Amino acid sequence: MVNYWIVGALAIASVCWAEIIRDFYHVASHYVPALQKLHNWHHRVFRPNLTPVSETIYKQAHWRHDVPEAAAMMVLGLLLWVAAYFWMPEYHWGAAAGCIYTLSFLLSAIARAIGIKGADELTDITHQPGNFQTIPGKWFVNKPYHWKHHFDNQNAYYCGTFTLIDKLMGTALSLKGKTVAVTGASGTLGRLLLKHLHKAGAKVIALSSGNEEISVNADGEILPVKTVTWHAGEEADLAKLLEKIDILVINHGINVHKERTGEAIANSYEINTFSAWRLMELFFLTVRTNENIACKEVWINTSEAEVLPAVSPLYELSKRALGDLVTLRRLDAPCIVRKLILGPFKSNLNPIGIMSPDWVAQQIVKQAKADVRNIIVTINPLTLVVFPVKEFFVSSYFQLFSRKTVAEIKAAATAEKSSV
Repeated sequence: MVNYWIVGALAIASVCWAEIIRDFYHVASHYVPALQKLHNWHHRVFRPNLTPVSETIYKQAHWRHDVPEAAAMMVLGLLLWVAAYFWMPEYHWGAAAGCIYTLSFLLSAIARAIGIKGADELTDITHQPGNFQTIPGKWFVNKPYHWKHHFDNQNAYYCGTFTLIDKLMGTALSLKGKTVAVTGASGTLGRLLLKHLHKAGAKVIALSSGNEEISVNADGEILPVKTVTWHAGEEADLAKLLEKIDILVINHGINVHKERTGEAIANSYEINTFSAWRLMELFFLTVRTNENIACKEVWINTSEAEVLPAVSPLYELSKRALGDLVTLRRLDAPCIVRKLILGPFKSNLNPIGIMSPDWVAQQIVKQAKADVRNIIVTINPLTLVVFPVKEFFVSSYFQLFSRKTVAEIKAAATAEKSSV
């Protein structure tokens, strides 16, 4: 008797195999000269608004890249089917799913290449012009995600349908050439984030409440960093600077430890919660164009204290409040919002921290390049289980019992543009 679960699993595996072949063919097209020569036609086709430069180049690009790519998928898909025929004769026809799946790409590429009317609108969705309606996809390639491959960094964002290969390769976010500002830059983690972001190719800016000029130690070389002085409550003063920032890392905070006075409560919430929230809202107002939607991001250090004790009640309360505000607001955020959920690392705020702050900063950058939206760096395995569960249920609750605010954000951003 045929086990249809095995057939189904083989069918899914064959489709995934086709996509893996597609993504690696694309990667090879950027490094193998013979394929690169053909693939360059694909990058010649579109203007930044995704309108084709010319119909002739559009057709030629499909003959030279899309059709050969689909043909490679088909050939290797057939090899998988043949292998299944000999190794699993009762279930081999499940592997045909990948070939049928690939055939749809091959036929649609040919249709676009010969200029069949409407074929591009039906089958070339990630290259359609128009305003972006969503942020770059997390697991599936959408138009903003693929736009970045063309106009942000052609040596990143390789995937065609699923983003898994980019995540594994660390090419799901390119930091090269990005302007990244880090608050709390004079602190231990802030300095090390500047260092590792610089090493990843970013142009870094230090936002600090201190008066000293910040520098980073990059492979033994001391490099000065553009330093902007600001204080909690003065977020509006950074509005013009935020216009020029691609990625804002909100990392500042205080830890009053055992204090529970009224002043300690006020300072903890003002700096840890409301200052960070105001900066996030100001940054949202700078997201107006397709390029902004595709490339701008905000990373917010909410801490492991969101879900676990930090042996500092006010630090926990203020960080949990911030974490919930971020969860609520990123339901409608006009750009990618990443949370940094960090366990105890040694710093001025936490001198008894366990983890190396340099390793923590390195892991943050590494996970961001894999497009992890909730970046967890901890030695406590409980956090890896508890946080995703908490985030899912809190996010679902907010989604059910609050209304969308996308229109309000866009209207505010338009008004802010005219004032700035």
